[in-house]
Amino acid sequence: MAKEVILQGFEWYLPNDGSHWQLLASKAEEFSKLGFTGIWLPPAYKGAAGKDDVGYGVYDLFDLGEFDQKGTIPTKYGSKDEYFAAIHSLKEAGLAVYADIVFNHMLGADEVEKFPAVQYNQDNRKEEESQEEEIEAWTKFTFPGRKGTYDDYVWTWQNFSGVDYDERTKSHALFNIGDKGWNEEVDGEKGNFDYLMGCDLDMNNADTINQLEKWGSWFYEQTGVDGFRLDAVKHIEFSYYVDWLMNRNKQADRELFVVGEYWSEETAKLEEYLKSSGNMVNLFDVPLHFQFYNAANSNGEFDMSTLFDNTFVFNQPDFAVTFVDNHDTQIGQSLESWVDGWFKLHAYASILLRQEGTPVVFWGDLYGIPSKDVAPVGQPLHDLLAVRQQLLDGKEIDSMDDPNVIGWACISEESQEDGGFVVLMTNATGGEKEMTLHPRYGNKTFVDILHNNEAKITLDETGKAIFPVNDGQVSVYVQESFAEKLGNTSAE
Repeated sequence: MAKEVILQGFEWYLPNDGSHWQLLASKAEEFSKLGFTGIWLPPAYKGAAGKDDVGYGVYDLFDLGEFDQKGTIPTKYGSKDEYFAAIHSLKEAGLAVYADIVFNHMLGADEVEKFPAVQYNQDNRKEEESQEEEIEAWTKFTFPGRKGTYDDYVWTWQNFSGVDYDERTKSHALFNIGDKGWNEEVDGEKGNFDYLMGCDLDMNNADTINQLEKWGSWFYEQTGVDGFRLDAVKHIEFSYYVDWLMNRNKQADRELFVVGEYWSEETAKLEEYLKSSGNMVNLFDVPLHFQFYNAANSNGEFDMSTLFDNTFVFNQPDFAVTFVDNHDTQIGQSLESWVDGWFKLHAYASILLRQEGTPVVFWGDLYGIPSKDVAPVGQPLHDLLAVRQQLLDGKEIDSMDDPNVIGWACISEESQEDGGFVVLMTNATGGEKEMTLHPRYGNKTFVDILHNNEAKITLDETGKAIFPVNDGQVSVYVQESFAEKLGNTSAE
């Protein structure tokens, strides 16, 4: 049975020519053949920067590339009709489609308003820096290009809890609106991390909640997506999404897949959010990403036996969505922590070839990032996807007892005649490990499908052999018959 694996269907620096929805539709069958079971699409609504907006600078949730707003009708990725066509093509190819939801903030308001506010310390949001005073800020959203289609609600300062600019004094500072204070059920970084950017949505305002619910119902009815990626959940009341997601599940008459972005290296914080959200939201394993990043940048000093220690996938495997890099970690972005190319396959083997977690492959690793001269990982990544889909079912045996060389074996189901595989990796000096699979693999020959080691390993009658790995590399040993089936039998 195919194992779930998600493609993040975009990277930050895609061309802003409105062609991406069409590209995704054209590649739907290719994604399926590579082994993907789902795709995470970028935010589809009109952003404050128009066609230059990646989608996280939300302006109008109801404009999916249909109205002339912010200097453009289509979004960066294309028109509403092209978005719907892409969803249809992806579903026809057997992929689940996950929409990116951004409920933390809005930007690009149409008018300014005057209202009382209190200035706070940017680095300690519990420290007031002024008395209540009147400011003037861009907080009124009238969406003149849409003219009330789908929804005629006008957003005002009462829908928001914070802004970061006073138009009257031209000052950049953190302002809490009126006497609202900050929501306490958020991440504790900077004292209180309710505010992130733009006009921060006030989740204690009934009209705000009603509007998000109205939009959610409309959006699901329009798109029929299979789930959601939730942006910036550490800045939103931890329990907020429970009702919203319950309503979407009821609307869909099934449980939709949901993954939240809680950007923290602390697994305990992710577990706290998991409980607060009623176990309804899977979470990206940010701690594991940083394990990869640190291992790749340690000059061989990272203890590989600790690679999965204190990670979300280790503590909560049923709720962990694992990844190597994404649009925020890529070079030049706010959370830049790019995993160096030499360690990419180590990292992808660690998420694709293990039973625990739901892995995500980044568009920039699959297809490269031309604007930054980043090449795709290439055929070896395709081979890892094939091994996952065809051989992963079965038992897993870990050998994580060495600071340099670690590994594990997968004993595929008995019905898988050319099954079984062994993974070995090191971030320093190479070595070897004795690994035992199962007697049914006795006298079978295994080869490294990544071609990082050209040894042919024949197991003894008990299914045991010594497997090598070269300096700083990863090797994935599969039965020679399986490599031949994939047409992968010689070094590249």
